[in-house]
This record gives sequence, structure tokens and C-alpha cells, in this order.
Amino acid sequence: MSESKTHMIGLLEGIASTRAIRRFTDEPVSDEDLAQILFLATRAPSGSNRQPWRFIVLRDDERSLQAKQLLGEMARRMWEFKRRGDRYDEGSGQRKDSPKSRLARSMDHFAAHFEEAPVVILPCFLPYRESNPMDGASIYPCCQNLLLAARGLGLGGVMTGFQAGVDQELKALLGIPESVVLSACIPLGHPQGSHGPVRRRPLSEFVFEGGWDQTPTWAVDPTGTRHTRAGPPGHRTVIDPK
Repeated sequence: MSESKTHMIGLLEGIASTRAIRRFTDEPVSDEDLAQILFLATRAPSGSNRQPWRFIVLRDDERSLQAKQLLGEMARRMWEFKRRGDRYDEGSGQRKDSPKSRLARSMDHFAAHFEEAPVVILPCFLPYRESNPMDGASIYPCCQNLLLAARGLGLGGVMTGFQAGVDQELKALLGIPESVVLSACIPLGHPQGSHGPVRRRPLSEFVFEGGWDQTPTWAVDPTGTRHTRAGPPGHRTVIDPK
């Protein structure tokens, strides 16, 4: 039974606890859930309300399986390149209980079993002007809506860039016009395990008021928040707004 049938979550809880899900059960995603997830994705804002998006859903028909195979092969190539480049097997990566080591194991499994994801969604952007740095503002909010909607229904997923390495092959296979931008690749399914709460670095490292590197005293995390050690620590000058 999906989480939506047993535990309804509020909006703020959903935002605070939507993790990147990389392990899925073999339970299929229903048409009803897919329709609701994609409906909520299309409620996202976009520039001038142009709604310049399309979603290609890959499940288990012949072309979808071929597309998943292309994406899975690219996932393994990209992860192996990143694994070596970021030295996941060195330093803290040699300790089995370290965040670095746990992430490496998660990504090993994810890449190796990519094709087994019940659903893969390719969000597509329809350009309406020359390429612009702001174009992402009209496609990525709907991707986040999609992941939050999945969370609310007891499913999960993760946004990846694996499509970038096989862009031309996917367009040829799936009949996608050349002008369309494949903006992301989102595997989706019923999680093995559970969602959050997620861990991030303290809020005080991210928020400035009145100028760069000026952290206000009110920028504090809710009581009980647990933090991650991942990422470079920030060093901020704390200011009193009074």
C-alpha cells in the first residue's frame, strides 16, 4: 500500500523530507498516480505562463526499454567518471560508515540497476527564443513539483542529467524534434527504504541580509535539525538586525 493511503503529509513536511530516491521496488507505478504526479508538475510557474514543457514517460514498451538501456549505459559511464574524479574510494570513502562511502554504494546500485526503474520521465523544454540563461526557470520548477508530488503519493525519484550524454540517440529513437531540449532524466518508483528528513548544512551558512557574507541572527534552523558534513563549511559574519 502506498504511503498516501496510510500517512498523508503536509506541504511543509513534504518539502523538508523529499530525498533523492535511487532504489526502487518492482511494484509498478499506476496510471492514476502518474496522471496526478504529472498534473501537479504542470501546475508549476513558467515565464509569461508559456508552459514550455512536455514529458516523455518511459515504462515497458519496446522503445521505452531501448531508451532506458541507452540511459542506463550512460548512467554507468558518467558515474564511473565521477567516482574516479571525485576519489570516492579515498579518504573518508574508505570508511564504510562515512557519508561519502554510503553515497558511493547508493550510486553503484543506482547505476547498475538503472533500467529496472518502473518509470523514467524525460522533461522536455520547448525553446521560444534564442538560448537564454533564464530558460531553466521555466522547466526546473515543474521537475521539483513532480518530485514533491511523487513524495506525497508515497513514491520517489531523483533528477539526473544522464540524458545529456545520449541526447541525439534518444531524439532519433523517440522521434523528438531536434529543437526540443531534453532538460532532465527522472527515474521514478516505489522506494526501497523511506524519505527524509534530509540533511543539509546550517541555514546560517546560506543566508545573508543587507550584503554579502552578513548572516542575520534570525537565520537559524528549527530545533532538532540534523546537519550534514558534506560540502565546504561557511564562515560568516553574524549581524544583529537591531
